[in-house]
Amino acid sequence: MAETAEIDTPPVEIPVDQAQQEGGEEQQLTPNDDNALVQSETAVTTTTDADGTQKKTKKIIRKKRRPARPQVDPATVKSEPPPQTGTVFNIWYNKWSGGDREDKYLSKHAAPSRCNISKDSGYTRADKVTGSYFCLFFARGVCPKGYECEYLHRLPTLHDLFNPNVDCFGRDKHSDYRDDMGGVGSFMRQNRTLYVGRIHVTDDIEEVVSRHFAEWGQIDRIRVLTSRGVAFVTYTNEANGQFAKEAMAHQSLDHSEILNVRWATVDPNPLAQKREARRLEEQAAEAVRRALPVEFVAELEGRDPEARKRKKIEGSYGLQGYEPPDEVWFARAKELEAAGDETGQLEAPEQPLMIEGGGSAGQQEVGGGGIFSSSTVAALRGLSGGNVTTKQAPQASGPLVGYGSDDESD
Repeated sequence: MAETAEIDTPPVEIPVDQAQQEGGEEQQLTPNDDNALVQSETAVTTTTDADGTQKKTKKIIRKKRRPARPQVDPATVKSEPPPQTGTVFNIWYNKWSGGDREDKYLSKHAAPSRCNISKDSGYTRADKVTGSYFCLFFARGVCPKGYECEYLHRLPTLHDLFNPNVDCFGRDKHSDYRDDMGGVGSFMRQNRTLYVGRIHVTDDIEEVVSRHFAEWGQIDRIRVLTSRGVAFVTYTNEANGQFAKEAMAHQSLDHSEILNVRWATVDPNPLAQKREARRLEEQAAEAVRRALPVEFVAELEGRDPEARKRKKIEGSYGLQGYEPPDEVWFARAKELEAAGDETGQLEAPEQPLMIEGGGSAGQQEVGGGGIFSSSTVAALRGLSGGNVTTKQAPQASGPLVGYGSDDESD
């Protein structure tokens, strides 16, 4: 049963007792062992009063989430070893190995069941535990426990974060992929693309693949090789790709084919590699934005008007109407930081003015070995009233440095 209530949305003010006038007192539902979790939905409605003013109301619908149903009858679950396909039974992997076998893809059997997200998903005991993994048998459509399962019975989302060394089902990844690109995968590469083979070739093969694989999460792009019956499906989230790989293994699309779902290898296309590198840079930038304060991020991205004004004043070097580029401003900021580290306070170092008056300049030193001749120095001394003094150029204290000249006199 859904409980409704209307709350205020600024800038419109709504009386607090409006919910009681329309639907009685609101009953608060809290997560406990009886109702497990509460799911909230929001709907915004607009009403017009008699005087013509419009009021926006937000309706919050709180209802209990349904429990996850068992996908198969627990009485039909049997713990028997699989049919013999080899000479030795491996008790750790619960399968046969060794001996001469036929083509492993031709001998594959269709999956006994398929997960139905709209009917099978619901809350379980894992929803009360933070960081729980997803149920592998739920993805395959054969979980008999239902709401008593210790794993999640729903689709992964962007908010479900796991250790890079494990997948969304809690299985450990390996350093490299298997030879057939199956299994859990590798922790050395973030793989979001699935290889789907043995597709029945039709004219609408791309629409069929998109319709079936879109059930397991948001798809970034799909590439279909129609003549070969092969498709490459890339998901936005890596966890959705891991879930879809297990959910579509040995399944069929619109025909009775048995799909071969594996991890895709690295795309050799340079454009695809650049696109993946750009996506990783955007993902890293988004992680940095979340880690830094909002004001600091706004200043770095130029969205803070006060920071732009301060940047313009500090970087103008006292020249009206001059706006330096970002490279000059950041170089100037580093100089100020270096000066502040030496003196203990962040102050701009004193800089000589470009144009100075003759009377207020004081005594200027002109080197005897400089660019001015003796007659020029005498003329300057006479114009400034003898304030110009001469000084011998300092002698070089170290050896001369050669710059690769062919002359041996260097």
